[in-house]
Amino acid sequence: MPQISNNVQELTVGQLSARSGAAVSALHFYESKGLITSRRTSGNQRRFDRDALRRVAFIRAAQRVGIPLATIREALAELPDERTPNRTDWARLSEAWRGELDARIKQLGRLRDHLDDCIGCGCLSLESCVLSNPDDRVGQLGSGSRLLVERDR
Repeated sequence: MPQISNNVQELTVGQLSARSGAAVSALHFYESKGLITSRRTSGNQRRFDRDALRRVAFIRAAQRVGIPLATIREALAELPDERTPNRTDWARLSEAWRGELDARIKQLGRLRDHLDDCIGCGCLSLESCVLSNPDDRVGQLGSGSRLLVERDR
């Protein structure tokens, strides 16, 4: 990983890409979505503050666990612009996602525990499949679709 001198306060898009591991096109995309910001030089070249490295790392980590970009943008909007976000800032943001991540972990656990059944039968039956339709109460009435008017009969 290329090292950047500590006295360099702004990074080119190439330097940010090399240090963060994100493709230049991804950085341009993040910028277009308001996740990171840059200023333009007189030659119209992008320059990113050093804190963009932490922001990009945060974006990529959040994406890896399935957090939507809109949610990431909302979280980043709460961070201070005047200083590099610190551990407390990141902890506050990540705490807000804990419930959503716990639900995803539960869903992945259910998938893991019942995947052999799916591979074994291959039916994905709404009548019995806990993966395609978990907690289905109407499935107890048998397979097939149900019209809402049937409930009145």
